[in-house]
Amino acid sequence: LHWFYLRFKLETIFQKFIRFVFIVQGLVLGVYEKQPDNEGMCLTEAAAAFDRSISGKLSEMLTISGPPLKKGKSRIFFGLHQDFPSVVVVGLGKSGTGVCGKENWDNCKESIRAAVSAGCRQLQDLEVAHVEVDPCGDGQSAAEGAVLGLFEYDEFKTKKKVRVTAQPYGSVDSAAWQKGVLYGDGQNLARQLMEAPANHITPTAFANTIEQKLSPFAHNVAVHKRPQSWIESEQMGAFLSVSKGSEEPPVFLELHYKGSLDSAQPPLVLVGKGITFDSGGISLKPSSGMDAMRADMGGAATVCAALVTAAALKLPINIIGLAPLCENMPSGKANKPGDVVRAKNGKTIQVDNTDAEGRLVLADALCYAHSFKPRAIINAATLTGAVDVALGSAAAGVFTNSDWLWERLQKASIITGDRVWRMPLFQHYTKQITECALADLNNVGKYSGACTAAAFLREFVTADHWAHLDIAGVMTNKDEIPYLRKGMSGRPTRTLVEFAVGLASEP
Repeated sequence: LHWFYLRFKLETIFQKFIRFVFIVQGLVLGVYEKQPDNEGMCLTEAAAAFDRSISGKLSEMLTISGPPLKKGKSRIFFGLHQDFPSVVVVGLGKSGTGVCGKENWDNCKESIRAAVSAGCRQLQDLEVAHVEVDPCGDGQSAAEGAVLGLFEYDEFKTKKKVRVTAQPYGSVDSAAWQKGVLYGDGQNLARQLMEAPANHITPTAFANTIEQKLSPFAHNVAVHKRPQSWIESEQMGAFLSVSKGSEEPPVFLELHYKGSLDSAQPPLVLVGKGITFDSGGISLKPSSGMDAMRADMGGAATVCAALVTAAALKLPINIIGLAPLCENMPSGKANKPGDVVRAKNGKTIQVDNTDAEGRLVLADALCYAHSFKPRAIINAATLTGAVDVALGSAAAGVFTNSDWLWERLQKASIITGDRVWRMPLFQHYTKQITECALADLNNVGKYSGACTAAAFLREFVTADHWAHLDIAGVMTNKDEIPYLRKGMSGRPTRTLVEFAVGLASEP
């Protein structure tokens, strides 16, 4: 028994020695499903070049190690190449696929993101610190898969995941790869903010974090952290009514990115709900799952992260980001069901449910957004559980008064794979929130929560091009998006960025 134990310990030590000393660099390569008219391996261009460099050993190992790799599956090989002690081959599905009308996304891009993510994570689990990635014909999607797949929030854990650096393998469009890295970093910034505990990401801490992220772009970015006195001077009574229940002071974060040479160019205004913790207020939420309400500032996180990414991409467009930041807490000063408050545009609101607070803070922010004479206004908010019931995590719900805006948002979402779905803005829903006993508006309707919430917001919009994104259903990821780990998703940051990229290219 002593001999067996000694042998076991020696083998364990040897395996760790191999892992830490020799497996320092890994390689992720792609392979397509076999086509009926092709009996050979359907390797990508980079994988085929690697196979030739080792005299066909990769093809041989793929053949003898099991059945052909299916989409999203992976297989790891050791010792094939002296520079890459570990090589992961990932299945990309069928080659030549593109935009799928039924799914409303690009199958090829999504397959690359998922496959590269799986390969990188497998090497990360082996504690490989440096990974080279097959661009698989689309460097941007491959980079997004690597950056998004390797992210894990472990800020407060003693044992952390190995930090992996990923770079492209073989010939690649370096600009496309770098663009994908920036897209992935942007979404990861939103994920980081959303995952952080509410006692660490307070309204003040949130604003400071975004200011720090924008500091490299100070030459064309202005950051204004508006205090409570300013909010009061702007007569944002709806926003203030939510914030007064908390000991944490509110902050109205205002970001100006001036990317256009034409300073008079009308800006794109992005508005994000910034409730850094939502207890529900006096209309207290159930305790089960309330910890996830640290991410009720997901709208502000995605909007601010999109602006940071736009600045990093140097987009030739003017963008303004607005984030009303506060906590929704129960106290002696908190809103009470039945209270009446006055918004910035003078409309009075009967607060029948203090847990419908997001629309109150957005109301004042949307009023303020019009002062910039915007080209378009897009607001994002984890606003209602009803949109999760309607759409689940498949897509963010979009309510808009503009076909022009909807077409561009949908086009952007097809490219990113982070989908959106148009929802109705019928007068049927408006009647539910305007028929109110004590005030001009009620902050809740009788039913159709996502639609009545959107109808409420429309009462504070006069712009011709406005869209409200209800992102409560896409706030978290369980197993739905294969290139994201479980937890806060940071969606739809990349879709907002892609929309801005498209807008910047228009006259």
